Amino acid sequence: MQLDDYLTLGRTGLRVSPMSLGTMTFGDDWGWGADASESRRIYDAYRERGGNFIDTANFYTGGSSERLLGQFVAGHRDEVVIATKYTMNMQPGNPNAGGNHRRNMLRSVEASLERLGTDYIDVMYLHAWDGLTPAEEIIHAFDDIVRSGKVMYVGISDAPAWQVSRMQTVAALRGLAPIAALQIEYNLIERTVERELLPMAHEMGIGVLGWSPLASGVLTGKYTRADMNGVPATEAVGTRKSVAVGNGALTARGLDIADVVGEIAKESGRSAAQVALAWTMRRVAPSVIPIIGARTLKQFEDNVGALDLVLSDDQARRLDEISVIELGFPHDFMARPLTNGIITGGTKVRRGW
Repeated sequence: MQLDDYLTLGRTGLRVSPMSLGTMTFGDDWGWGADASESRRIYDAYRERGGNFIDTANFYTGGSSERLLGQFVAGHRDEVVIATKYTMNMQPGNPNAGGNHRRNMLRSVEASLERLGTDYIDVMYLHAWDGLTPAEEIIHAFDDIVRSGKVMYVGISDAPAWQVSRMQTVAALRGLAPIAALQIEYNLIERTVERELLPMAHEMGIGVLGWSPLASGVLTGKYTRADMNGVPATEAVGTRKSVAVGNGALTARGLDIADVVGEIAKESGRSAAQVALAWTMRRVAPSVIPIIGARTLKQFEDNVGALDLVLSDDQARRLDEISVIELGFPHDFMARPLTNGIITGGTKVRRGW
């Protein structure tokens, strides 16, 4: 598999690369990103390999990510698929400058178009569920921005499965723009999305992108148990280590998983990052497109190397076992032989699609 082995985004006809280039690291405004020159090198390397799916957000590096991306795509805008997001507050102290409501959505679209230097956005995500805005308001506003021609497709990131499925159903019944893409955290440390979000996306034809596929760097082996001491969880962006702690990745369990990733990397003669990414891309129903974010060209090139890594069945099993989660009720109940035996009457039945 290569970056130009395109796939459709969920149940749409939009063709995208099997890895999306994340640009939260574009700009050094937060103290740990890539400067404009290095960001350009990363972008050019992604494009040279045939990559076309680029992920950003209005909030990333205070808007610098979108501005830099706008400069980079100049002259070939129609060759790339740009996904950005709204929700995060860009004016601290102003309650209406953040959230999922119509006003923030429409104003964010206009601001992102200006920063990106384009007249349309390919995919516009709701960045995080605010728990305040009615779902009907969101889905109707989504439809408005699509009908305006300023946005091609809409998506949702970081939201409960029942809210997403509800909105998708409402959109289908009312002939409104459907949800085309779902962004979720997905990696060997964070697999709880396998309970509801991934099955929902598969049933509803929603494309899936996984952010933080390396679990804030924990799966690369960069942290040890000594790093867990004295770093408070914080809501601020802070350092990379504080982000790993705040995201719940830098834990004893996370490091146990990283140890197995490291063992398999040594066996394979590959990097730990490549092993972790290859595991993510093994999923078939639905496929998960990892969003890779790099601060250096070297990191980017290493991540892309995961495209041609095929884990053995034994390696995949070991990774699955060390990272396994309990699905809980009703999933565990439905998987029991007793339950299945009663449902099928002792016959063998399997899904045909």
